[in-house]
Amino acid sequence: MPPVRLAPLLMIFSLATAHAAEPLQAQVDEVIRPLMKEQDIAGMAVAVYINGQAHYFSYGVASKANGKAVTSDTLFEIGSLSKTYTATLAALASAEGKLDLEAPARRYQPALAGAPLGDASVLEFGAYSADCLPLQFPDEVQTSEQTLAFFRNWQPRTEHGTQRCYSNPSLGLFGDLAARAQQRPFAEVMTQHLLAQMGLRHTYLQVPQSAQGLYAQGYDAQNRPVRVSPGPYADEAYGIKTSASDLLRYLRLHMQPAELLPALRKATAITQAGYFKVGAMTQGLGWERYPYPVALDTLVDGNSPRLIREPQATQRLNPPLPALPAAWYNKTGSTSGFGVYAAFIPAEGKAIALLANRNYPNEARVRAAFQILSSLDR
Repeated sequence: MPPVRLAPLLMIFSLATAHAAEPLQAQVDEVIRPLMKEQDIAGMAVAVYINGQAHYFSYGVASKANGKAVTSDTLFEIGSLSKTYTATLAALASAEGKLDLEAPARRYQPALAGAPLGDASVLEFGAYSADCLPLQFPDEVQTSEQTLAFFRNWQPRTEHGTQRCYSNPSLGLFGDLAARAQQRPFAEVMTQHLLAQMGLRHTYLQVPQSAQGLYAQGYDAQNRPVRVSPGPYADEAYGIKTSASDLLRYLRLHMQPAELLPALRKATAITQAGYFKVGAMTQGLGWERYPYPVALDTLVDGNSPRLIREPQATQRLNPPLPALPAAWYNKTGSTSGFGVYAAFIPAEGKAIALLANRNYPNEARVRAAFQILSSLDR
Protein backbone atom coordinates (compact mmCIF):
# COMPACT_ATOMS: atom_id res chain seq x y z
CA MET A 1 0.00 0.00 0.00
CA PRO A 2 1.57 3.35 -0.98
CA PRO A 3 2.22 5.86 1.82
CA VAL A 4 -0.29 8.67 2.31
CA ARG A 5 1.15 11.99 1.16
CA LEU A 6 0.01 14.40 3.87
CA ALA A 7 1.85 17.54 2.75
CA PRO A 8 -0.08 18.03 -0.51
CA LEU A 9 -3.36 17.30 1.29
CA LEU A 10 -2.56 19.85 3.99
CA MET A 11 -1.60 22.39 1.35
CA ILE A 12 -4.90 21.86 -0.48
CA PHE A 13 -6.80 22.23 2.80
CA SER A 14 -4.92 25.42 3.69
CA LEU A 15 -5.57 26.91 0.27
CA ALA A 16 -9.26 26.02 0.50
CA THR A 17 -9.51 27.58 3.97
CA ALA A 18 -7.76 30.74 2.80
CA HIS A 19 -10.00 30.94 -0.25
CA ALA A 20 -13.09 30.55 1.95
CA ALA A 21 -11.87 33.34 4.24
CA GLU A 22 -11.36 35.81 1.39
CA PRO A 23 -15.07 36.67 0.94
CA LEU A 24 -15.46 37.03 4.72
CA GLN A 25 -12.50 39.41 4.87
CA ALA A 26 -14.09 41.51 2.13
CA GLN A 27 -17.46 41.49 3.91
CA VAL A 28 -15.91 42.60 7.19
CA ASP A 29 -13.73 45.22 5.48
CA GLU A 30 -16.79 46.65 3.76
CA VAL A 31 -18.39 47.34 7.14
CA ILE A 32 -15.45 48.15 9.40
CA ARG A 33 -13.31 50.47 7.28
CA PRO A 34 -16.10 53.05 6.73
CA LEU A 35 -17.14 52.70 10.38
CA MET A 36 -13.64 53.55 11.61
CA LYS A 37 -13.46 56.56 9.33
CA GLU A 38 -16.91 57.81 10.31
CA GLN A 39 -16.29 57.39 14.06
CA ASP A 40 -12.60 58.42 14.01
CA ILE A 41 -11.48 55.13 15.55
CA ALA A 42 -7.73 54.52 15.72
CA GLY A 43 -7.86 50.73 15.97
CA MET A 44 -10.29 47.83 15.95
CA ALA A 45 -10.23 44.08 16.35
CA VAL A 46 -13.09 41.99 14.98
CA ALA A 47 -13.66 38.33 15.78
CA VAL A 48 -16.21 36.14 14.02
CA TYR A 49 -17.15 32.53 14.72
CA ILE A 50 -18.98 30.64 11.98
CA ASN A 51 -19.12 27.07 10.70
CA GLY A 52 -17.03 25.89 13.62
CA GLN A 53 -14.12 28.21 12.85
CA ALA A 54 -12.76 31.42 14.39
CA HIS A 55 -11.78 34.32 12.14
CA TYR A 56 -9.92 37.46 13.22
CA PHE A 57 -9.61 40.81 11.48
CA SER A 58 -7.41 43.65 12.71
CA TYR A 59 -7.45 47.31 11.72
CA GLY A 60 -5.47 50.41 12.56
CA VAL A 61 -3.25 51.00 15.54
CA ALA A 62 -3.38 50.13 19.22
CA SER A 63 -1.51 53.34 20.00
CA LYS A 64 -1.10 56.49 17.95
CA ALA A 65 2.08 57.29 19.88
CA ASN A 66 4.05 54.27 18.71
CA GLY A 67 1.98 53.17 15.70
CA LYS A 68 1.79 49.58 16.94
CA ALA A 69 -0.77 47.67 14.87
CA VAL A 70 -3.82 46.03 16.40
CA THR A 71 -3.75 42.22 16.41
CA SER A 72 -6.04 39.51 17.72
CA ASP A 73 -3.92 39.57 20.91
CA THR A 74 -4.27 43.30 21.57
CA LEU A 75 -5.93 43.95 24.94
CA PHE A 76 -8.99 46.21 25.02
CA GLU A 77 -11.04 47.49 27.93
CA ILE A 78 -14.51 45.99 27.52
CA GLY A 79 -16.42 48.10 30.03
CA SER A 80 -19.87 46.77 30.88
CA LEU A 81 -19.41 43.61 28.86
CA SER A 82 -17.53 42.69 32.06
CA LYS A 83 -20.96 42.33 33.66
CA THR A 84 -21.49 39.08 31.78
CA TYR A 85 -18.28 37.70 33.34
CA THR A 86 -19.50 38.73 36.79
CA ALA A 87 -22.84 37.10 36.04
CA THR A 88 -21.11 33.90 34.96
CA LEU A 89 -19.09 33.94 38.19
CA ALA A 90 -22.28 34.27 40.23
CA ALA A 91 -24.04 31.61 38.14
CA LEU A 92 -21.12 29.24 38.72
CA ALA A 93 -21.39 29.81 42.47
CA SER A 94 -25.10 29.00 42.19
CA ALA A 95 -24.42 25.85 40.17
CA GLU A 96 -21.87 24.75 42.78
CA GLY A 97 -24.40 25.26 45.58
CA LYS A 98 -22.48 28.16 47.14
CA LEU A 99 -24.93 30.96 46.31
CA ASP A 100 -28.73 31.12 46.44
CA LEU A 101 -29.80 33.62 43.81
CA GLU A 102 -33.22 33.99 45.45
CA ALA A 103 -31.79 34.73 48.88
CA PRO A 104 -32.02 38.26 50.26
CA ALA A 105 -28.85 40.31 49.97
CA ARG A 106 -28.54 40.55 53.75
CA ARG A 107 -27.74 36.80 53.93
CA TYR A 108 -24.37 37.40 52.31
CA GLN A 109 -23.82 40.99 53.48
CA PRO A 110 -25.12 41.14 57.09
CA ALA A 111 -24.43 44.89 57.19
CA LEU A 112 -27.52 45.29 54.98
CA ALA A 113 -29.79 43.76 57.62
CA GLY A 114 -32.44 46.32 58.51
CA ALA A 115 -31.86 48.31 55.33
CA PRO A 116 -34.59 48.18 52.66
CA LEU A 117 -32.12 46.98 50.02
CA GLY A 118 -31.16 44.08 52.26
CA ASP A 119 -34.52 42.48 51.49
CA ALA A 120 -33.97 42.47 47.71
CA SER A 121 -32.77 39.19 46.24
CA VAL A 122 -29.32 38.55 44.84
CA LEU A 123 -30.97 37.86 41.48
CA GLU A 124 -32.75 41.22 41.48
CA PHE A 125 -29.44 43.04 41.86
CA GLY A 126 -28.04 40.99 38.97
CA ALA A 127 -30.98 42.02 36.77
CA TYR A 128 -30.92 45.72 37.78
CA SER A 129 -34.34 45.31 39.39
CA ALA A 130 -33.73 45.43 43.15
CA ASP A 131 -34.70 49.12 43.16
CA CYS A 132 -34.08 52.02 40.81
CA LEU A 133 -30.41 52.41 41.72
CA PRO A 134 -28.46 55.05 39.72
CA LEU A 135 -26.28 54.34 36.71
CA GLN A 136 -23.17 55.39 38.65
CA PHE A 137 -22.25 55.97 42.26
CA PRO A 138 -22.27 59.61 43.38
CA ASP A 139 -18.81 61.20 43.04
CA GLU A 140 -18.37 61.36 46.81
CA VAL A 141 -18.64 57.56 47.13
CA GLN A 142 -15.13 56.20 46.79
CA THR A 143 -14.21 53.86 49.65
CA SER A 144 -15.70 50.51 50.61
CA GLU A 145 -17.11 52.10 53.76
CA GLN A 146 -18.80 54.85 51.74
CA THR A 147 -20.13 52.25 49.30
CA LEU A 148 -21.73 50.22 52.07
CA ALA A 149 -23.18 53.39 53.64
CA PHE A 150 -24.67 54.30 50.26
CA PHE A 151 -26.58 51.00 50.15
CA ARG A 152 -27.57 51.10 53.84
CA ASN A 153 -28.99 54.61 53.52
CA TRP A 154 -30.80 54.05 50.24
CA GLN A 155 -34.47 54.95 50.43
CA PRO A 156 -36.87 52.78 48.40
CA ARG A 157 -38.12 54.18 45.11
CA THR A 158 -39.97 51.19 43.67
CA GLU A 159 -41.17 47.77 44.70
CA HIS A 160 -38.54 45.07 44.19
CA GLY A 161 -38.70 43.52 40.74
CA THR A 162 -40.99 46.07 39.09
CA GLN A 163 -38.54 48.44 37.40
CA ARG A 164 -35.27 47.88 35.57
CA CYS A 165 -32.72 50.64 36.05
CA TYR A 166 -29.40 49.80 34.42
CA SER A 167 -26.87 50.34 37.19
CA ASN A 168 -23.22 49.79 38.01
CA PRO A 169 -23.97 49.88 41.76
CA SER A 170 -26.63 47.18 41.34
CA LEU A 171 -24.44 44.85 39.31
CA GLY A 172 -21.43 45.65 41.46
CA LEU A 173 -23.21 44.60 44.63
CA PHE A 174 -24.39 41.45 42.81
CA GLY A 175 -20.77 40.48 42.16
CA ASP A 176 -19.73 41.39 45.68
CA LEU A 177 -22.47 39.19 47.15
CA ALA A 178 -21.40 36.28 44.93
CA ALA A 179 -17.82 36.58 46.18
CA ARG A 180 -18.91 36.92 49.82
CA ALA A 181 -20.95 33.73 49.46
CA GLN A 182 -17.67 31.98 48.63
CA GLN A 183 -15.73 33.81 51.37
CA ARG A 184 -13.11 34.94 48.89
CA PRO A 185 -12.20 38.29 47.34
CA PHE A 186 -13.98 38.97 44.07
CA ALA A 187 -10.76 39.40 42.05
CA GLU A 188 -9.46 36.08 43.33
CA VAL A 189 -12.63 34.18 42.44
CA MET A 190 -12.76 35.80 39.01
CA THR A 191 -9.16 35.18 38.02
CA GLN A 192 -8.38 31.89 39.75
CA HIS A 193 -11.74 30.19 39.43
CA LEU A 194 -13.82 31.47 36.51
CA LEU A 195 -11.22 32.70 34.03
CA ALA A 196 -8.98 29.71 34.73
CA GLN A 197 -11.82 27.21 34.18
CA MET A 198 -12.76 28.87 30.88
CA GLY A 199 -9.16 28.82 29.67
CA LEU A 200 -9.05 32.61 29.28
CA ARG A 201 -5.32 33.15 29.68
CA HIS A 202 -5.23 36.66 28.23
CA THR A 203 -8.14 38.17 30.16
CA TYR A 204 -7.39 40.35 33.15
CA LEU A 205 -8.79 42.63 35.81
CA GLN A 206 -5.34 44.13 36.28
CA VAL A 207 -3.08 43.84 33.24
CA PRO A 208 0.25 42.40 34.44
CA GLN A 209 3.55 44.00 33.52
CA SER A 210 4.28 41.10 31.17
CA ALA A 211 1.21 41.98 29.08
CA GLN A 212 1.42 45.79 29.21
CA GLY A 213 2.88 45.85 25.70
CA LEU A 214 -0.39 44.37 24.39
CA TYR A 215 -2.64 46.87 26.21
CA ALA A 216 -4.18 49.25 23.66
CA GLN A 217 -4.34 52.96 24.34
CA GLY A 218 -7.87 54.31 24.54
CA TYR A 219 -8.91 57.70 23.17
CA ASP A 220 -11.69 59.94 24.45
CA ALA A 221 -14.05 62.20 22.50
CA GLN A 222 -11.29 64.80 22.14
CA ASN A 223 -8.79 62.13 21.04
CA ARG A 224 -6.86 62.42 24.27
CA PRO A 225 -5.22 59.20 25.51
CA VAL A 226 -7.16 57.71 28.40
CA ARG A 227 -7.47 54.50 30.39
CA VAL A 228 -10.17 53.32 32.78
CA SER A 229 -10.10 54.82 36.27
CA PRO A 230 -10.59 52.76 39.44
CA GLY A 231 -13.79 53.24 41.40
CA PRO A 232 -16.26 51.39 43.63
CA TYR A 233 -16.95 47.93 42.19
CA ALA A 234 -14.85 48.64 39.12
CA ASP A 235 -13.78 44.99 38.89
CA GLU A 236 -17.33 43.72 39.17
CA ALA A 237 -19.01 46.19 36.80
CA TYR A 238 -16.53 47.24 34.11
CA GLY A 239 -13.02 46.01 34.88
CA ILE A 240 -12.20 43.28 32.33
CA LYS A 241 -9.46 43.77 29.73
CA THR A 242 -9.23 41.10 27.06
CA SER A 243 -8.23 40.30 23.49
CA ALA A 244 -10.31 39.46 20.44
CA SER A 245 -9.10 35.86 20.58
CA ASP A 246 -9.97 35.39 24.27
CA LEU A 247 -13.30 37.19 23.91
CA LEU A 248 -14.33 35.00 21.00
CA ARG A 249 -13.42 31.91 23.03
CA TYR A 250 -15.59 33.25 25.85
CA LEU A 251 -18.53 33.77 23.48
CA ARG A 252 -18.07 30.36 21.88
CA LEU A 253 -18.08 28.62 25.28
CA HIS A 254 -21.30 30.38 26.22
CA MET A 255 -22.77 29.31 22.89
CA GLN A 256 -21.28 25.79 22.79
CA PRO A 257 -20.45 24.85 26.41
CA ALA A 258 -20.10 21.07 25.96
CA GLU A 259 -16.35 21.10 26.69
CA LEU A 260 -16.79 22.89 30.03
CA LEU A 261 -16.98 21.18 33.40
CA PRO A 262 -20.58 20.32 34.37
CA ALA A 263 -21.02 23.14 36.91
CA LEU A 264 -19.71 25.76 34.52
CA ARG A 265 -21.82 24.33 31.72
CA LYS A 266 -24.84 24.76 33.98
CA ALA A 267 -23.69 28.28 34.82
CA THR A 268 -23.77 29.40 31.18
CA ALA A 269 -27.40 28.25 30.99
CA ILE A 270 -28.21 30.19 34.17
CA THR A 271 -26.85 33.40 32.66
CA GLN A 272 -28.83 32.91 29.46
CA ALA A 273 -32.15 32.14 31.13
CA GLY A 274 -34.84 34.82 31.05
CA TYR A 275 -35.70 36.41 34.41
CA PHE A 276 -37.45 39.67 33.51
CA LYS A 277 -39.31 40.92 30.46
CA VAL A 278 -38.37 44.46 29.45
CA GLY A 279 -40.26 45.39 26.28
CA ALA A 280 -38.89 43.34 23.39
CA MET A 281 -35.85 42.32 25.43
CA THR A 282 -35.59 39.50 27.94
CA GLN A 283 -33.11 40.19 30.74
CA GLY A 284 -30.80 37.36 31.66
CA LEU A 285 -27.86 37.61 34.02
CA GLY A 286 -25.43 39.85 32.17
CA TRP A 287 -26.79 38.84 28.77
CA GLU A 288 -29.77 40.48 27.11
CA ARG A 289 -31.66 38.32 24.65
CA TYR A 290 -34.14 38.60 21.78
CA PRO A 291 -36.02 35.84 19.91
CA TYR A 292 -34.20 35.05 16.66
CA PRO A 293 -34.60 36.11 13.93
CA VAL A 294 -34.69 39.66 15.22
CA ALA A 295 -35.14 42.98 13.44
CA LEU A 296 -32.20 45.37 13.42
CA ASP A 297 -34.39 48.22 14.72
CA THR A 298 -35.32 46.08 17.73
CA LEU A 299 -31.64 45.53 18.59
CA VAL A 300 -30.81 49.20 18.08
CA ASP A 301 -33.61 50.24 20.43
CA GLY A 302 -32.66 47.62 23.00
CA ASN A 303 -29.10 48.99 23.12
CA SER A 304 -30.14 52.65 23.01
CA PRO A 305 -29.49 55.33 25.66
CA ARG A 306 -33.15 55.00 26.64
CA LEU A 307 -32.58 51.50 28.03
CA ILE A 308 -29.43 52.63 29.81
CA ARG A 309 -30.50 55.94 31.30
CA GLU A 310 -34.26 55.66 31.85
CA PRO A 311 -36.25 53.39 34.17
CA GLN A 312 -38.12 50.61 32.36
CA ALA A 313 -41.18 48.74 33.58
CA THR A 314 -40.24 45.10 33.97
CA GLN A 315 -42.18 41.87 34.49
CA ARG A 316 -40.72 39.06 36.57
CA LEU A 317 -40.80 35.73 34.73
CA ASN A 318 -41.61 33.03 37.24
CA PRO A 319 -40.48 30.42 36.58
CA PRO A 320 -37.61 31.81 34.53
CA LEU A 321 -37.55 31.05 30.83
CA PRO A 322 -34.86 28.48 30.01
CA ALA A 323 -31.88 29.38 27.85
CA LEU A 324 -33.07 29.69 24.26
CA PRO A 325 -30.96 28.44 21.32
CA ALA A 326 -32.97 30.47 18.79
CA ALA A 327 -32.02 33.79 20.34
CA TRP A 328 -29.72 36.74 19.75
CA TYR A 329 -27.73 37.28 22.96
CA ASN A 330 -25.80 40.54 23.20
CA LYS A 331 -24.09 43.08 25.42
CA THR A 332 -22.35 46.39 24.85
CA GLY A 333 -19.52 47.81 26.92
CA SER A 334 -17.78 51.16 27.15
CA THR A 335 -15.16 53.04 29.11
CA SER A 336 -14.00 56.59 28.44
CA GLY A 337 -11.62 55.38 25.73
CA PHE A 338 -13.01 52.05 24.50
CA GLY A 339 -16.20 50.68 22.94
CA VAL A 340 -17.13 47.02 22.40
CA TYR A 341 -20.07 44.90 21.34
CA ALA A 342 -20.55 41.13 21.49
CA ALA A 343 -23.35 38.88 20.25
CA PHE A 344 -23.97 35.18 19.67
CA ILE A 345 -26.74 33.02 18.21
CA PRO A 346 -26.55 29.46 19.60
CA ALA A 347 -28.97 27.94 17.09
CA GLU A 348 -26.78 29.09 14.20
CA GLY A 349 -23.39 28.67 15.84
CA LYS A 350 -22.50 32.30 15.09
CA ALA A 351 -20.75 34.83 17.28
CA ILE A 352 -19.16 38.23 16.77
CA ALA A 353 -17.09 40.65 18.82
CA LEU A 354 -16.16 44.22 17.91
CA LEU A 355 -13.45 45.89 19.99
CA ALA A 356 -12.36 49.51 19.47
CA ASN A 357 -10.05 51.89 21.30
CA ARG A 358 -12.66 54.63 21.20
CA ASN A 359 -16.10 54.92 22.78
CA TYR A 360 -18.53 55.36 19.88
CA PRO A 361 -22.35 55.09 19.72
CA ASN A 362 -23.96 51.74 20.50
CA GLU A 363 -26.19 52.08 17.47
CA ALA A 364 -23.18 52.06 15.15
CA ARG A 365 -21.78 48.96 16.87
CA VAL A 366 -25.05 47.06 16.65
CA ARG A 367 -25.59 47.97 13.01
CA ALA A 368 -22.05 46.90 12.08
CA ALA A 369 -22.32 43.53 13.86
CA PHE A 370 -25.77 42.87 12.43
CA GLN A 371 -24.60 43.70 8.91
CA ILE A 372 -21.60 41.39 9.19
CA LEU A 373 -23.55 38.44 10.62
CA SER A 374 -26.34 38.97 8.07
CA SER A 375 -23.81 38.93 5.22
CA LEU A 376 -22.70 35.45 6.29
CA ASP A 377 -26.03 34.10 5.05
CA ARG A 378 -25.37 35.27 1.52
